[in-house]
Amino acid sequence: MVRRRAARLGAGVDRRREGAANGRGSGTHGEVRLDDKYVLEQGRILLTGVQALVRVVLDQHRADRRSGLTTGTLVSGYQGSPLGGLDMELARNRELLDAHLVAHVPALNEEIGATSAWGSQLTQHLPGAKYDGVLGMWYGKAPGLDRAADSLRHGNFVGVSRTGGGLAVVGDDPSCKSSTIPSASESVLAGLHMPVFFPGSAAEVIDLGLHAYACSRASGLWTGLKIVTSVADGVGTAEVGPGRIAPILPDLGYEHVPNGNLLPPASLELERSLLGVRTDLALAYARENRVNRIEGARHAWLGIAAAGKSYYDLRHALRSLGLGEPELERAGIRILRLGMIWPLEAQIVREFAHGLDEILVVEEKGPFVESQLKETLYGVAGAPRIVGKRDEHGKSLLPLELDVDADMVARVVAGRVRARGLALDSVEAHMSRLDSIAGRPAELPMAQRAPFFCSGCPHNSSLKAPDGTLVGGGIGCHTMVLLNPEGNGEITGITQMGGEGAQWIGMAPFTEDTHLVQNLGDGTFHHSGSLAVRAAVAAGVNITYKLLYNDHVAMTGGQQIEGQLSVPDLTRWLEIEGVRRIIVTAEDTSRYKGVELAPIAELRERSQLLEAQQELARVEGVTVLIHDQECAAEKRRARKRGKQAEPAERIWINERVCEGCGDCGQKSSCLSVQPVETEFGRKTRIHQASCNKDYSCLEGDCPSFLTVVPGKRARHETPPLNVDLP
Repeated sequence: MVRRRAARLGAGVDRRREGAANGRGSGTHGEVRLDDKYVLEQGRILLTGVQALVRVVLDQHRADRRSGLTTGTLVSGYQGSPLGGLDMELARNRELLDAHLVAHVPALNEEIGATSAWGSQLTQHLPGAKYDGVLGMWYGKAPGLDRAADSLRHGNFVGVSRTGGGLAVVGDDPSCKSSTIPSASESVLAGLHMPVFFPGSAAEVIDLGLHAYACSRASGLWTGLKIVTSVADGVGTAEVGPGRIAPILPDLGYEHVPNGNLLPPASLELERSLLGVRTDLALAYARENRVNRIEGARHAWLGIAAAGKSYYDLRHALRSLGLGEPELERAGIRILRLGMIWPLEAQIVREFAHGLDEILVVEEKGPFVESQLKETLYGVAGAPRIVGKRDEHGKSLLPLELDVDADMVARVVAGRVRARGLALDSVEAHMSRLDSIAGRPAELPMAQRAPFFCSGCPHNSSLKAPDGTLVGGGIGCHTMVLLNPEGNGEITGITQMGGEGAQWIGMAPFTEDTHLVQNLGDGTFHHSGSLAVRAAVAAGVNITYKLLYNDHVAMTGGQQIEGQLSVPDLTRWLEIEGVRRIIVTAEDTSRYKGVELAPIAELRERSQLLEAQQELARVEGVTVLIHDQECAAEKRRARKRGKQAEPAERIWINERVCEGCGDCGQKSSCLSVQPVETEFGRKTRIHQASCNKDYSCLEGDCPSFLTVVPGKRARHETPPLNVDLP
């Protein structure tokens, strides 16, 4: 028997510190402010899915304050799409976070961030604890979850208290829009034994985020929040209010106390509670707070289960089929809307399945929910048939790969309705529309351009490699070398983040090739790639690491690199690690005047990059080429904000002299060097608006180039009008 108690967590707890004032109440009708998304406590707000995550930690602090608790929050993790902007959004609102006792500590990598986050749960029992409790939030994309899994597993064993809370926010990229491989993290989170919540909109990010924290407190478990790309990037409205989410914490006679002593027999006791009463509490929380809900027909033959984005795809499909609420009732279709997709709460599953002939599971990737439904209903008398990825005949139904959209779902639902023998005019009409669209002749072939580096990007120059050179790709903007391999060596593929070069350890003993050049971004190096360099030294392989030092984590928003070493310090570190020789190339060597590098390092002009690689390839062991040039996009932003000086010189091409040979574009690989058709034939032109003033185009052997220092434009003043206007 589960006994209910209201979640007034602060009853009987002395407040140790008053939190800061937390924003404004309800706004007047028509009054809208940009900061409403964070400070408006009652009403409707507009925000993105990423901004909703910031709102979660603020609202949790406000809820605790109303309950008589003063709690802090530790947020840590590593940037990565689709959550690439979360750390930047937190940084932009530091003053607001400080007022809500939220500490954001960007991590060196996901594993360190996860350990920092679960370490916060041990604070309460320290003699110098300042608050009634501390909440932890970890964030990272799906590959980061893989990396942090060991840390998070330890953190889940340690657990959380009733005034703490642990939330792991994972960004999933199911269609691989900005990742090396597609992802779906629910199975990993379930493997870590974390209850998994899956919002499908910005509003649900807030609601399910608060439920996830409350479930964590109730159960003593860390909880997972799955955020897919369309939810993170999407914009929507959300209703907010102090009592909107009022969690009820189930009472099973157990309250978890975090324990960091992870050795037997304590570890075995923690495992017992993790797999037993703590899981039971999480299931009871989902049941008592109606996190999962049944919608649609009371008397139905077909049930459809969906969660998160897939739920909204399903609703879109049903609307397109003309199946609103009244039509669902008449057609006999019932919906199970899941907020917590693992562990699946059995009571609502049995209630949902009662009287059904068939259950259709709509989900991306998987089967995940489908497998749980089959397990839950196995052996139940009169259990319905369950289909999803395959139908009852074993034929493919919904795809396992990529993502699912509303048209796919509409076709599958229509197929199940037709198989039932139901003839619905609205369903047939929509299927005819979809068939007519699919039957249209293919569009004319369109010109396509592969993604490429920005104008003036350091990678335009730094990725060049001598012909025949074996090259390993890596994680970062420079991954696009796979799309544009010409002149950049023989690309052998890429590794996961931090593994760059380690693949050569496995290849070298079994090939007559004697050397590899490995591209490695400076963000990746500080994240974890430094260990790969150390491993290559230990293995004694012949490899040149081309360390692309552009001073930013450019691919996910241009963040500063945590724990970054300067180039001189980096040369000394590499020397200590056993690197044999280092060459530093730079677009402006004057910056190194008076700078002391390690004895094994020397400085060269950027134009000597190919020769430097050839020299390093002849050295036995591990060598490093550091190409020092700041990210062009971030440099452009800094200039616009007045944080860097704007170079005075501009480059122009005299089209009458230009022969259109393309050597300047070949040397610079710059998108601002563009062909132009003239009355004298095809010539070359510098696109001034996009030019980032890298000047690498000057390396072309051409007399048509002009360097120009434009004069200052005269200030325009309107002359006074000596007339009387009516």
